[in-house]
Amino acid sequence: MNTFLNLNYLKYFYFFLGAMFSLTAQAQLRVEISGVGANQIPIAIASFSNEAAAPQLISSIIKADLMRSGMFKMVESGVTLSDTSPIKYEEWKSRGADALAVGSVTPLANGQLDIRYKLIDTIRAMPISSLSQSNPAQHLRSSAHKIADDIYEKLIGTRGAFATRIAYVTKSGRQYRLEVADSDGEGMQIALSSNEPIISPAWSADGTKVAYVSFESKKPVVWTQNMLTGERHIVANFKGSNSAPAWSPDGSKLAIALSLSGLTQIYTVNADGSGLQRLTKTNGIDTEPQFSPDGQHIYFTSDRSGGPQIYKMSTTGGDVQRVTFQGNYNISPRLSPDGKSLAYISRREGQFQLYLLDLANAQELRLSDTAKDESPSFSPNGKYIMYATESGRRGSLAVVSADGKVKYRLTTQAGDIREPTWAPFVK
Repeated sequence: MNTFLNLNYLKYFYFFLGAMFSLTAQAQLRVEISGVGANQIPIAIASFSNEAAAPQLISSIIKADLMRSGMFKMVESGVTLSDTSPIKYEEWKSRGADALAVGSVTPLANGQLDIRYKLIDTIRAMPISSLSQSNPAQHLRSSAHKIADDIYEKLIGTRGAFATRIAYVTKSGRQYRLEVADSDGEGMQIALSSNEPIISPAWSADGTKVAYVSFESKKPVVWTQNMLTGERHIVANFKGSNSAPAWSPDGSKLAIALSLSGLTQIYTVNADGSGLQRLTKTNGIDTEPQFSPDGQHIYFTSDRSGGPQIYKMSTTGGDVQRVTFQGNYNISPRLSPDGKSLAYISRREGQFQLYLLDLANAQELRLSDTAKDESPSFSPNGKYIMYATESGRRGSLAVVSADGKVKYRLTTQAGDIREPTWAPFVK
């Protein structure tokens, strides 16, 4: 077997044979922020009126989201202000706050919470946004994330991604779990438990399904699972290895890597498992396919040049072009949502690290300073990249901004967490 494919499998089995840890320890992900943006916007988040009536303080959740983004400097408010409270603009300007968020929480007779919020520009002395939501109390965090998204969009100019979801794989004893959580690691739900390994989860473009590889049949088989209903379907269970699923932008197909011919090659298959089509025919190994956001190309890893590099081809398999040229070992391609940048893992001087390539000018930027990185995944707004790495000899999830300035980690108290995939925006 080719060296780079061996290493790919070793990274998986390094995880699968990792230390045991308790279900309680992995149920909660802890956020550790280590980097911030160069130009932070000073903002004050006042305590929301009557927020103590809710299961959690909504203002605290909003603050945590904005702080994690690295784009905001928190100005302590020390007061409670509702969305109808009079605002002393000069006072807030003198305290250094360019913006102020206020709001209220009102329990309703039907058990829901009416949540209102207003964002105020203290420099121009005027409100710039407001939201009103009525949701069950258990959806409080979702409501808070949506408010944080609104603040991020109004002040940064890019849609926020706090209200999105992530999926990842954990191991507890002999049990492997595909878990889904909020982007901050809270609200974890178990999508699948198995006594056999689960690898390579990938969200569909509409955010309703996840494709993954399960070894429950004592071999790698590609499945898809509806995250709303739990319904599962086998997409690829051919002779040999079935691996590395990636959805087409319209959700009608998946690109997969199969060893039907002996060496692993790239295929496409309809989402229902029909219509198998082979795209690559080489004497090497082609794997890790990824559709471009416009659906016109598939990026993939191949050793056809002697070592693993990233290539792209048309979705019919023609017009193959090499994409990466710096370094002799580049794997795991992931396209930014706008298709302008490529994230990947490069091994240099014995370290596996996350890099970002500008596809227009071929400029490369190293984004991580760790040594065992894998599985990059863009946030749906393209501003951040989540990837798996190690922290204290345990697998953890790290997030870095596309410019490399903002960094934070999602870690567990014990054990490993790997294979992250960031869900798209859900309409």
